[in-house]
Amino acid sequence: MSITCRIKRDLPDFSLEISFSTEKKRIGILGASGSGKSMTLKSIAGIETPDEGQITVDGQVLFDKEKKINEKPQRRNVGYVFQNYALFPHMSVEQNIAAGLRGTKEQKARRVREQLSRFRLEGFEARFPEELSGGQQQRVALARIMAYEPQMILLDEPFAALDAFLRDRLLQELMETLGDYDGTVIFVSHNRDELYRFSEELLIIDEGKQIRFGDTRELFLHPKEMETARLTGCKNIAPAKRLDEHHVAVPDWDLTLLLKKEVPPDLHYIGIRAHMFEPVWESAQPENAVAFHLSDVAEYPFEYKYYSHSPDICWYVQKSSYQQIEERGLPNFLRLPEEEILLLR
Repeated sequence: MSITCRIKRDLPDFSLEISFSTEKKRIGILGASGSGKSMTLKSIAGIETPDEGQITVDGQVLFDKEKKINEKPQRRNVGYVFQNYALFPHMSVEQNIAAGLRGTKEQKARRVREQLSRFRLEGFEARFPEELSGGQQQRVALARIMAYEPQMILLDEPFAALDAFLRDRLLQELMETLGDYDGTVIFVSHNRDELYRFSEELLIIDEGKQIRFGDTRELFLHPKEMETARLTGCKNIAPAKRLDEHHVAVPDWDLTLLLKKEVPPDLHYIGIRAHMFEPVWESAQPENAVAFHLSDVAEYPFEYKYYSHSPDICWYVQKSSYQQIEERGLPNFLRLPEEEILLLR
């Protein structure tokens, strides 16, 4: 299955511009709240109407502004799962799954039985949404959508209101449930960990503008743009200036980097993820290292987060690696391994 989405939407205080094409089955959309993630999803579903562009799925044109094509949502064969699952509270599980199905009474009953079995909901037929756990509600919402046999499923922040433990468990359950689904799934979230785990390709949006689209793991490893690095979780980013092919000045960190790899001409920032620093206890400042001046420390269940001033950087240390600090004290410098330095536009 393939999907192409090239759209523009202009509102009084917001503008959305997206352009991507893919044949992958699991797509993620990452961005902060208000960045345009849900508007992109609603445009694909037909809930929102773009001002310009085209949306096609497997060659079927869902929207084309120039050709005046704009298929109604019910004709797009797209299933949309909202954040709260949008179950009918006054209907039982069985009734929720059957809602809106067409066909004879026997045909609808057969489709409901198939989905009850597929989503492990046997025995819950007569229960109402308030009597179900979060995972069960999720399965009912998916069962209702899958009863229509959609060629695409859109998930709009399905775990946003849940705590971390439940979110992780339901994501695993979702991945298992959709394991045999052959259509495309587009998953919108502001949680980078969810999308890293779920998606094959990732669309990154910032303030309505598409920053990057590509292989999920590649975007995390080599973000290339400052916004991509920030949205994928890089905590240490600073303005930088290319001095020549192998030297970079980082004024905010009082540092000049010497690199073996060639520095790109369009460099504007450098970054390093907080857990990639290497501690150095030498008295003299080594090459490619920043001074470390502790300003604060935060203890978490499995790591310590150290914050330095002048320069302002943060350094994460796993508790399993903490013994060296206990024995030697805090380092004087933190070295930036070249292979971990992010050269950013």
